[in-house]
Amino acid sequence: MNIEVLELADLGTDARRAFFERDAGVGEVRSDVRDIVERVSREGDVAVREFSKEFDGVQVGNIDVTDAAERAYDEIDDDVREAIEDAAANVREFHEKQVPEDWREEFGDDGTRELGRRYRPLDRVGVYAPGGTAAYPSSVLMGVIPAKVAGVEHVAVATPPAEPMNPVTLAAMHVAGADAVYSVGGAQGIAALAYGTETVKAVQKVVGPGNKWVTAAKAEVRGDVDIDFLAGPSEVLVVADETAEARFVAADLVAQAEHDPNASVVAVTDDADLAADIVAEVERQAGERDRAETIEAALENDASGVLLARSMSEAVLFAEEYAAEHLTIQADDDEALLDRIDSAGSVFLGPYTPVAAGDYASGTNHVLPTGGGAKRQGGLSVDHFVRSTTVQRLDRDGLSELSETITTLAEAEGLDAHAQSVRERFEE
Repeated sequence: MNIEVLELADLGTDARRAFFERDAGVGEVRSDVRDIVERVSREGDVAVREFSKEFDGVQVGNIDVTDAAERAYDEIDDDVREAIEDAAANVREFHEKQVPEDWREEFGDDGTRELGRRYRPLDRVGVYAPGGTAAYPSSVLMGVIPAKVAGVEHVAVATPPAEPMNPVTLAAMHVAGADAVYSVGGAQGIAALAYGTETVKAVQKVVGPGNKWVTAAKAEVRGDVDIDFLAGPSEVLVVADETAEARFVAADLVAQAEHDPNASVVAVTDDADLAADIVAEVERQAGERDRAETIEAALENDASGVLLARSMSEAVLFAEEYAAEHLTIQADDDEALLDRIDSAGSVFLGPYTPVAAGDYASGTNHVLPTGGGAKRQGGLSVDHFVRSTTVQRLDRDGLSELSETITTLAEAEGLDAHAQSVRERFEE
């Protein structure tokens, strides 16, 4: 395994580009994805079944497998069912804190303007639940529950077909409250949700993580439907000082590498001994995991490594520029370091807050921006499933107070009818 300590200050242009321009690989499949999306939008279920056979190796019978989710809930082991329900309760509790409240207040010296904002849920939302090399019931909870908490009436889940389909993932859909479950994955799954088929009902918004085919399809349908954001392979950045436990840091790096050969796993510290110990621990732990081959591939890609900074200030500057999907801070004064970082998808403070806690059960959402996207937006939340409307009421005095400002600006823009719409109300 080729993982080594790199001096942060000495990184060359190519090395820095690899760390800061994490490539999701979307561009290389965009043309093929466009063809898939167009065929599904034209041919519906026929195209879905053909692509499922071609890409998943499954001859799909029933595309709608909602009933299978309910059956799976009753069939899985009791301890797994309890774990799903516990995780779902925590996710639900956290997201209930995010529900916005309507408000309306009086503005102006005499309260002559009444302004406010009201929030209403979307009607129909589609959640993509990945399949492939691993099953992700946790992603089902993260996508469906915030939508249901927001009040979305119909939440559909699309997930890749399999023989048999993963019962734990199906059970999670039932626990989360999915209204429909469709056995269709990949780009064809995104297209089916966006445009509808004979079986799949079209939605207003598509959310959820996926591989480069899924991400490219979300990019393709964006505009016809809303999406959450475009996300690439998973990533973690660990900021650590001399007080950190090398084995804990290494465990978080190895855990993230387990997702995907293209995952980005990075640790940055100002302590040379810790950096060397992290490398040794990573090498030890990686070989002990079931998905060792995937882990080793991720650790060896150009966007992964252990970086030695000249100071914690330099480490923090790197973290802010990196804008990690998952940022874990294992340091003596983690709160002080956090205060200096604005860009991160989700932050994990202290030695006993592994990223896995947020992945599964702490309650926060694990659908997060990658590739520096945290500089522009946050992770999936209730906010993604509501729309806001502003409300206003002016009395005659309130409009009178604003009339000169309105008419002056309207005439400056050459919109005489706008100005007259105000004057008309004061003409006898």
